[in-house]
Amino acid sequence: MKFLFIHQNFPAQYLHILRHLVAQNTHEILFLTENTAHQLPGVRKVTHGLQRNAGANSQRDAQEFDIACARASAVLAAAIKLRSLGFVPDIIIGHHGWGELLSIEDVWPGVPLLGYFEFYYNLHGVDIGFDPEFLMPVQDFPRVRNKNAINLIALNNPGFGQTPTDFQLSTYPVWARPKIRVLREGVNLDVCKPNPDIRRRTVTLGGYKVAPEDTLVTYVSRDLEPYRGFHVMMRALPRLLAARRDVRVMMVGGDNVSYGSKPAVGTWRQRFLDEMGDRIDLSRVHFVGKVAYETYVKLLQRSDAHVYLTYPFVTSWSLREAMASGCALVGSDTAPVREFVMHRKTGLLAPFHEPDKIADSILELLENRVLAAKLRRNARAWAEKNLDMTVYLAEYEKLIGDVMAGRVG
Repeated sequence: MKFLFIHQNFPAQYLHILRHLVAQNTHEILFLTENTAHQLPGVRKVTHGLQRNAGANSQRDAQEFDIACARASAVLAAAIKLRSLGFVPDIIIGHHGWGELLSIEDVWPGVPLLGYFEFYYNLHGVDIGFDPEFLMPVQDFPRVRNKNAINLIALNNPGFGQTPTDFQLSTYPVWARPKIRVLREGVNLDVCKPNPDIRRRTVTLGGYKVAPEDTLVTYVSRDLEPYRGFHVMMRALPRLLAARRDVRVMMVGGDNVSYGSKPAVGTWRQRFLDEMGDRIDLSRVHFVGKVAYETYVKLLQRSDAHVYLTYPFVTSWSLREAMASGCALVGSDTAPVREFVMHRKTGLLAPFHEPDKIADSILELLENRVLAAKLRRNARAWAEKNLDMTVYLAEYEKLIGDVMAGRVG
């Protein structure tokens, strides 16, 4: 088969299915992307050469759509060149969110299309307005509403869609959901797995030595920001550190903003460090920035209690990997987390907005070793049942076959 994958950031969500298809050694695989340094043996990477960001004269609320149209135009030009060279894909697979797929049907009409629908923006009932501390001004509502322009065009174009969770599907209008199938993403269970030996020796994680007698609490986010509950985690620390003198906390994440708004000045990390002042002992709270994947996996394996917090928004990969690693979990009691964590069965759920209750949940895991051990076993068992990469790839291939045969919708 001839596959054409399209995403601005190679290989993005498609790493595992690409490796799977390459291993079959029967396919021609092209990946149309922007100019990135990554390579993958067996995949021919073609860059489309996007030349600009949103125009300086674009109205603020239309800038995201403007750049999406520019990206669609660049992809269109690259696709026309591929067609002129005789390339006709059997299926096109890509992400709708960035605009690349908006015009692809004009080059290869009738070719089956499987698009990734990640999130439909809503002004009420999901992430917007969830946190009363960071309410969005009404002047920003049009910008959020207009973010769905790409979604809406994609939903009205030919093709079928995929999304990884029931929660993400639920953000889409009821009329759109029959066009999208939930394909639950898997985890490499041979890499993300419990490792009891790591607790028996001193290990260096993020530049800090962690001894067997240390009690380690972990928190991971791509960036330290409110959308992932960083401010709530910071406010939970005084109660946690005061109750257990043996606790050390390792905070993984960068100082940029992946989701939501930037702070007025500086970084979210500095803002909440300033707020907490001397109420937290910085000799026991370690900000390690972004770490290598190998270090991150060891961190999860060594963790005595792992905290995952999020607004009602797209779930991070780290939650899946923490469960696969057999972490004793404290999660925010929000819809995307409840899809993975069952209270007192595979983890503990605590109200997102109540740092004292989050601290108390962490302490319960640290002090009730029987409960923590049960939750660790159950989290791993749940991951083995629901996040198996082999099952995910088989379901992915089935979805591809269904799209090509028209057995969808």
